[in-house]
Amino acid sequence: MSLAEVEAVACAAHAEQTDKAGRPYTEHLRAVAEGVRARGGGEELIAAAWLHDAVEDGALSEEWLRAAPLDPRTKDVVRAVTKRSGESPEAYAGRILGTPGARLVKAADLAHNADPERLAVLDEATARRLERKYSAMRQYLGLTPHD
Repeated sequence: MSLAEVEAVACAAHAEQTDKAGRPYTEHLRAVAEGVRARGGGEELIAAAWLHDAVEDGALSEEWLRAAPLDPRTKDVVRAVTKRSGESPEAYAGRILGTPGARLVKAADLAHNADPERLAVLDEATARRLERKYSAMRQYLGLTPHD
């Protein structure tokens, strides 16, 4: 699949979804993809950024991912950044660190999720909870707030 096709599939799959602030979820996907690009990620990682939440959110199935004509690295990164039910943050971070390219995609995801402008529109308790969650994951992954 071309990068444009991956973007189209991801946008269609998440078309009805919104983020915690009520914004179209595709804005987050675009920001993560651009964050990966800005961090020097190639097309296979940008594709993974577009798809990084698709399986976790149920927008696309693991079967779709398995059959999709994607670079194997893209598939590996999507699987690595897909949280599993009941999984500890440490185990999740370990899988990300063990998969080439996944840390870069997760860094872009965390950077957008922790953007002060995004958090500012949430209620204070939710914003603080998410800030702690994102900070902890950055620590597990050895990222600074600027990565």
